[in-house]
Amino acid sequence: MTYAAQIKIPATYMRGGTSKGVFFSLTDLPDAAQQAGPARDAILKRVIGSPDPYAKQIDGMGGATSSTSKTVIISKSSIADHDVDYLFGQVGINNDFVDWSGNCGNLSSAVGPFAIHAGLIDPAKIPDNGICTIKIWQVNIQKTIIAHVPITNGQVQETGDFELDGVTFPAAEIVIEFIDPSDDDGDKGATMFPTGNLVDELEVPGIGTFPATMLSAGIPTIFLNADDLGYQGTELQDDINGNPEALERFEKIRAYGAKAMGLIKDVQEAKDRQHTPKIAFVAPRKDYTTSSGKEITADTIDLHVRALSMGQLHHAMMGTAAVAIAAAAAIPGTLVNQAAGGGDRQSVTFGHPSGTLRVGAEAVLDNGQWQVKKAIMSRSARILMSGWVHIPSDCF
Repeated sequence: MTYAAQIKIPATYMRGGTSKGVFFSLTDLPDAAQQAGPARDAILKRVIGSPDPYAKQIDGMGGATSSTSKTVIISKSSIADHDVDYLFGQVGINNDFVDWSGNCGNLSSAVGPFAIHAGLIDPAKIPDNGICTIKIWQVNIQKTIIAHVPITNGQVQETGDFELDGVTFPAAEIVIEFIDPSDDDGDKGATMFPTGNLVDELEVPGIGTFPATMLSAGIPTIFLNADDLGYQGTELQDDINGNPEALERFEKIRAYGAKAMGLIKDVQEAKDRQHTPKIAFVAPRKDYTTSSGKEITADTIDLHVRALSMGQLHHAMMGTAAVAIAAAAAIPGTLVNQAAGGGDRQSVTFGHPSGTLRVGAEAVLDNGQWQVKKAIMSRSARILMSGWVHIPSDCF
């Protein structure tokens, strides 16, 4: 009997924000994976170790959470006035899919550093000391991201004193700008609110009807009030993830929200579209204790937000969901804005299970339609390992 040999593919394992993923240069992938299709998906799933019925991803690079089951492909940009193209693939853990429907805001912070390390950035753009501004084309959502990467002695600065709740060690701050993050529909104008309403009454058969703000900015997101769900808004992961009935209820609400947003035609399609939309719940500010035992007082935040990703409560906050929070907070009348106290707001600091995060957005009302011109947040990124990943040659 003969057995397939393993092949090796150049790869870099990076932390970006509160996520981790395997990064590839497009031209380093096998020829069959340099374009979208089953071969690419098969390779990425095998690298990560999915689908895994044990939901542990022991035989791959994944970490068995939505935050660590991620892949990124970077290439020289095909878009004028941009430096690199950034394609994100969210890999299912125990399910057999790669979801290409959205971006990862956390890993967006690692794209610039990776591109510099991989030699994809014009050396003339990289200062000896200072900030390298990298213009990124986010392929999944067809949007521009601008990363401001600190450079010291001609190299990406990775260490520093910037602290990000949900990340154990401090690192160098990377400022990320998400340009025009709200969805648009060509000549029809902005569709940040797919239903046309700041707040809808979302009917979910067998569960109830809930006030909901559903918007597409950063990533399609369904916001609910914590109180309407029977929560305080200060919940930690174990409070939600240890309750299968609660997770099933959230998934059913998410499915009906996805249909209301026009993302799917039938609620059954939601099981194959786990990355988008996200579902989150909000509450007015109050004292709470984070997952690390840190005491957060109400006067240091504007509101609480808890969000689910890939069917589980996130340990901190997804970067793209943070953009959605910033956008919704900037628009008077949304549930997020109301939870923060209402009024005009260009930035908010919200509490999440691991701590707090400050985000900002510039929102304008144009011809009766709300648009967000820019959302800004700070993250950090670091190379954890570089070299090759090995996969069986017959897996694709």
